[in-house]
Amino acid sequence: MKKIFFSKLLCIFFFLMQFFYINSQEISQGPFEQLIIRGVTLINGNGSPPIGPVDIEVKNNIISKIQTVGYPGISKRKPGPKLEKNGKEINGNGMYLLPGFIDMHGHIGGVSQGAEPDYVFKLWMAHGITTVREPSGRGSDFTLKLKQKSKKNSIIAPRIFSYTGFGSGKNINTTDQAREWVRNNAKNGADGIKFFGASPEIMKAALEENNKLGLKSACHHAQMSVARWNVLHSARAGLTSMEHWYGLPEALFTNQTIQNYPSNYNYQNEQHRFEEAGKLWQQAAKPYSDHWNNVMNELIELDFTIDPTFNIYEASRDLHRARRAEWHEEYTLPSLWKFYEPSKISHGSYWHFWGTEQEVQWKNNYRLWMTFINEYKNRGGRVTTGSDSGFIYQLYGFAYIRELELLREAGFHPLEIIKAATLNGAEALGADNMIGSVEVGKFADFVIIEENPLENLKVLYGTGAIKLNKENKVTRVGGVKYTIKDGIVYNSKKLLEEVKHMVLEEKKKEKFEIKQPGI
Repeated sequence: MKKIFFSKLLCIFFFLMQFFYINSQEISQGPFEQLIIRGVTLINGNGSPPIGPVDIEVKNNIISKIQTVGYPGISKRKPGPKLEKNGKEINGNGMYLLPGFIDMHGHIGGVSQGAEPDYVFKLWMAHGITTVREPSGRGSDFTLKLKQKSKKNSIIAPRIFSYTGFGSGKNINTTDQAREWVRNNAKNGADGIKFFGASPEIMKAALEENNKLGLKSACHHAQMSVARWNVLHSARAGLTSMEHWYGLPEALFTNQTIQNYPSNYNYQNEQHRFEEAGKLWQQAAKPYSDHWNNVMNELIELDFTIDPTFNIYEASRDLHRARRAEWHEEYTLPSLWKFYEPSKISHGSYWHFWGTEQEVQWKNNYRLWMTFINEYKNRGGRVTTGSDSGFIYQLYGFAYIRELELLREAGFHPLEIIKAATLNGAEALGADNMIGSVEVGKFADFVIIEENPLENLKVLYGTGAIKLNKENKVTRVGGVKYTIKDGIVYNSKKLLEEVKHMVLEEKKKEKFEIKQPGI
């Protein structure tokens, strides 16, 4: 009797193992000794126009061959790479392949948001994001552990570049302390530093030491320090990139040195902080004026990277749009929605009383900001794409695609947007020998989609784009089909299904329903 029971138990165990294996295979497959993607149209990150059909061969995660195999609309094709015994083949006919996207401002969730890494990673990967620069967050130990797991592909996650928040874990009051902290940060395995500002002498010492060690850097020029140290000061001292736009209008001042704060302003008041920020670009030098040109040209000469993160401030110019985005219903966690709700004590929630006057100011702000960024790109400056999701109604993955749309609004050609999202980010990270474009010798990081994103960037959203078919019926098209990272093929739509399940379970547990604030 015991033997029969044990045999049955063993059968159940092997059945479950097989079930979980099959289902995991649906989410990811590989890596393979050889992977061939056949017949795709290649949209590369180097600015070149689309070309196809193309066969792309990968061997042990390295692109080994890129071969044109015919002509559009012609069924007969040239022979491509031969499939080997242990090889895997993907039929990419009619599909589009791009390099894996790089998010240059990706926070790995947060305690306040209740967003754990698995949730965030799957949203990123489902949207084709294969590399993320993490600009501080829950601490370097937290990020570096995840970085190693991602490198080994023991978790589903993008490749991680860790930029530690300057001064984390220590009060820095002297230049010697600054230099020591920078050296320890490098020893710990960080890829760079995220600055928020400090006294000029400490900023200078830290950047000097960081550059000696060959590490990269970024800065959010926070209002508490920007009057003494704006973007030009940072770039001259060796900062390699800036985030958002704080510090840039201040470098463009001509008739003042400090933002025109009202007398009742208090930085701890989020309404004050963001309302006045919406007036800042109007205080800067006029577009194409001598000073405006001089600042831009100097930054370009210094090989300085700008990561604008347009999307994270979009609620400032259109609160309803950000708050009512269609993906919130199924993909936003209850804890994250609660975090977004208006609060006087929570940074990244929405503000006290936001209305038409504030939004109009911000719309004007965006026009001036976008003019600078577009012209910066036109003159050869490096612009990248970052999302800064998890704040102000911006959801991981989805917000990144919105950032691409906003670059289009700024004046970027769709191919320039893809370059900003791929090769430009790789260059800024010092990793363009590995990632950022589809070239022989680089890692196999790809985005595969059935629709042409150059025609409509909305097809990259996990929710797809609305399209009427020939029968006049509403359909959804798009959504990334496969995200490939390190030669491992991920089913992007399955990743989204997992996220949807996570959210649904949390809603059931809490008996939660998304409701608009105050209703």
